[in-house]
Amino acid sequence: MRVLAFFLLLVGASAFVTPGTAFLGRPVDTMERTSSSSLNMISHRKGFKKLGKPADQRKALLRTLTTEVIRHGRIKTTLIRARAVRKHVDHMIELGKRGDLHARRQALAWIYDKDLVHSLFEAAPDRYSDREGGYTRVLRTVARQGDNAKMAIIELV
Repeated sequence: MRVLAFFLLLVGASAFVTPGTAFLGRPVDTMERTSSSSLNMISHRKGFKKLGKPADQRKALLRTLTTEVIRHGRIKTTLIRARAVRKHVDHMIELGKRGDLHARRQALAWIYDKDLVHSLFEAAPDRYSDREGGYTRVLRTVARQGDNAKMAIIELV
């Protein structure tokens, strides 16, 4: 009985091996993979981008970028930073549209330049009266030369 089982095992295993080659594992795929998709994980329930910085440095960076976008109307930065600062710039314009004392004090607490806050509160109600949000636009540009970081221009609409 044992001999018969051993014989059947040999015959069954040899059916999968072509004569002259030894099977050493799974076959290697020699074709190049041309799919352009990469594995991108979705970050559910993460809140916000940390920008690779501690909380105090991240807050200072976002405050500075917000101040400069409002001052110049358009700045060039990395794509991730532009998307992160868009929320804060929109909030400052909403405060400028509201125009009351509490909104002015909240804007003064975030924006570094006091004169810039005053000019924002003068111009925002007229400029954005017909808009209910979406005060900024993020435009992607070419990658940065040194480290190939994705760059973008964030501008006021």
